[in-house]
Amino acid sequence: MRFLLRAALVLLALVGGTAAGAADFGALVAALPAGSYSDRAKVVDDLAQSGDPRALAVLNALAADDLKVMPDGTVVIVDDKGAAKAAVDGTDKGTPAADQLDRVKVNNAVRRAVRTAIGVLTLRDPDPAKRLAAAREALRAADPDQIDAVDSALAAETDPAVKALLAEARAAAVLKSDAPAADQLAAIKLLAARGDDAAIAALAPLAGAQNPEIAQAVKSALASIAETQRLWGLAQNVWFGLSLGSVLLLAAVGLAITFGVMGVINMAHGELVMLGAYSTFAVQQVIRLHAPGLFDWSLVIAAPVAFVVAGAVGVAIERGIVRHLYGRPLETLLATWGVSLILQQAVRTIFGPDNREVGNPGWMSGAFTLGQLQITWNRLWILIFALAVFAVLLAVLKRTPIGLQMRAVTQNRAMAANMGIRTGRVDALTFGLGAGIAGLAGVALSQIDNVSPNLGQGYIVDSFMVVVFGGAGNIWGTLAGAFSLGVANKFLEPFAGAVLGKILILVGIILFIQKRPRGLFAVKGRSVEA
Repeated sequence: MRFLLRAALVLLALVGGTAAGAADFGALVAALPAGSYSDRAKVVDDLAQSGDPRALAVLNALAADDLKVMPDGTVVIVDDKGAAKAAVDGTDKGTPAADQLDRVKVNNAVRRAVRTAIGVLTLRDPDPAKRLAAAREALRAADPDQIDAVDSALAAETDPAVKALLAEARAAAVLKSDAPAADQLAAIKLLAARGDDAAIAALAPLAGAQNPEIAQAVKSALASIAETQRLWGLAQNVWFGLSLGSVLLLAAVGLAITFGVMGVINMAHGELVMLGAYSTFAVQQVIRLHAPGLFDWSLVIAAPVAFVVAGAVGVAIERGIVRHLYGRPLETLLATWGVSLILQQAVRTIFGPDNREVGNPGWMSGAFTLGQLQITWNRLWILIFALAVFAVLLAVLKRTPIGLQMRAVTQNRAMAANMGIRTGRVDALTFGLGAGIAGLAGVALSQIDNVSPNLGQGYIVDSFMVVVFGGAGNIWGTLAGAFSLGVANKFLEPFAGAVLGKILILVGIILFIQKRPRGLFAVKGRSVEA
């Protein structure tokens, strides 16, 4: 008897030829358990085209195997606790025993139909973000049966981004239909303009079409997309290179100042970067415990803290060790290397050897697309931060008395001392400034790298390469060197790999300094005069 009832409902919903938009929702839901899998997939499509807001819950339950049938034929949605509610009107049906319920079975074809149907229903959601996601799903599915639903969504859509994506989804569906050649050619043109992998997936099956005009149009479109993707790939590598260059700039610019003015090879520079990262971690821990509402401001608060902490340690290193070793570069190198080991062990003792979590504020989380370029907010803000630090440093060197004294000591230490400049004080402030900038680099690196006692070791060699390549003591050379090496590294990586790419860059720098020992932008300083 139950079978006859379901069969009658199937005939009512399917064979009767009722239009999906006018189909009775209750009849469609009751028809779901009966018939074959193909019949069930057709009912799913009709539910989607009905536009009834209740259909989304029914389809989600069907996808999750939570759509069941009671002994009296009522279709219910069963939650995690076993409570059942009527799928049509939400009436509470209690908690029936599991052996009293029949599952509405699905196969892969029905699941595909459900996913598409959920996407079509979401096209009418008030939230533009959900409509955009649904439009992407419609583009991926490219289901000719959904053309009418996409057309109705297009007519009602007001958001330009969603509307453009819906038009592309419609074009992909048209290519799978028996639409006239003129419509298919227009669809090919539209998808060719999109120029990404989704467009290729929609166009590729028609490359061998029987209609020579369509086949030729598809081949031309695929060739155009390949060229477009190649250009966007170059742009993506440039962006990755600029992103890496901004990190190298932050890590190296402080070292460039120290090395240029004082001629000191500071092997503890990486550990000063590490102190900046741990300062950021400490600030975030305090904020989490005492003022969680300020978390989005944590990096703004951490930046001056990291600058002061790393700068103070830098001044202590210069006053306590480095000033006694001027003119003895080997001893200075060994002494600062020993300081680096001490700082690493001190951090291990205080914070432990494990990686520490530094969270991303909301404004540094996520990503956005520019054409086919994927840009993460944290990398973009680090690039802006690096350029801002560079601009402030340039202003300090050019517009302040201490900057003037630093430049004087760089050009001629003896004459600067004879003019009354306290070169020892300048050395300490220079070392502190370089160390403070290294601390700022640690703030930025805490957003993209593991905060651990070994953090600085990964950047010390690259920092020295940037300084040598750009010209010791010239911050413009450091800027040019950082971005040049960053971009070069990202273009070499796809062909040579990360390790071999760095080796090739190192070999290139060695060959370069054979021709230009002073780097890209030579500065006259005491290390050069010596």
